[in-house]
Amino acid sequence: MRTRGVVLQGMLAVAGLAAAFFVWQREPVGAPGEVVVLDAPKRALERVRYEDASVQVELFREGTEDGALWLRLGTKPVTAPPRELRANETAEQLFTRFAPLRATRSLGVLDAERLAEVGLKDSPRKLAVKLASGEHSFTLAAPAIGWGSPYLRRETDGHVFLLPPSLLPDLENAAHRLVDRTLHSFGASAYDTLTVTAGGTSRTFLVRARAQRSAELLPRGAPDAPDETARKWHERVWLLAPAQVDFLGRGEVPPGGEPREAFRVEYLLGEKRIGQLTVARGAGGEFYARTEYTPGWAKLPPWADSIVLEAEKVATGR
Repeated sequence: MRTRGVVLQGMLAVAGLAAAFFVWQREPVGAPGEVVVLDAPKRALERVRYEDASVQVELFREGTEDGALWLRLGTKPVTAPPRELRANETAEQLFTRFAPLRATRSLGVLDAERLAEVGLKDSPRKLAVKLASGEHSFTLAAPAIGWGSPYLRRETDGHVFLLPPSLLPDLENAAHRLVDRTLHSFGASAYDTLTVTAGGTSRTFLVRARAQRSAELLPRGAPDAPDETARKWHERVWLLAPAQVDFLGRGEVPPGGEPREAFRVEYLLGEKRIGQLTVARGAGGEFYARTEYTPGWAKLPPWADSIVLEAEKVATGR
């Protein structure tokens, strides 16, 4: 009897561990009262598309090794090719909320009169979620209903749900909220050499870190004479931050054609080139920046002209 009891306890323990394992493998169940609109694991999510009467927005994974998330922005009616931009961290967090897609409440199937009341009848607002297994379509309540009541209708069975109010505003304002404004794929301490080129002249600086202070720039030909002018200038260059709406997408060219280079900064770690920043003048006199990370040119603020004026002095040392 004692042996049978030990075996039985062992079997129960194994069953408990197996149950715990399968519970651990499942997606979180969400907040109490939530209902699942689209049940899918995050790894199956490929793209999310939102559109209304005037805009089209898509979040999608790039088909490369890094699996980067991209943002595609278009207009309705179509007046130009859609823009493709890198998506930021806010977009990453938003994207994962669509698999599984949850709602705060299910309203079931509504009749035509009730659909009109909640803003779903003939609404131009659409949502599509593409999984590895196929695409799922939804209708969203018309804008007149407002963000406080984001009703959604599942097209496969007509069921209506009430979404969390925080889910849609980022998609509706994607150009302002979801564009990655990062200029470089590396940090300020990731390089030990930089070269400034302007006006046909180049000058290389060694970077020497200092505790609690900005790193010094040492001209390669005079490593014992830190160049304070170059340091202050480069500090302003590193802090350049174009606005979200000023980023151009992949393949886009600024008005008037490709801008002409004004200066360039190349960053190295040892002998390896890890990135660069190119600042160029557009046809209208405005300045644009492009780096190893940006998908295209980004328009700089008006005060960037002072940085351009100083670039040649830094490059020549005069």
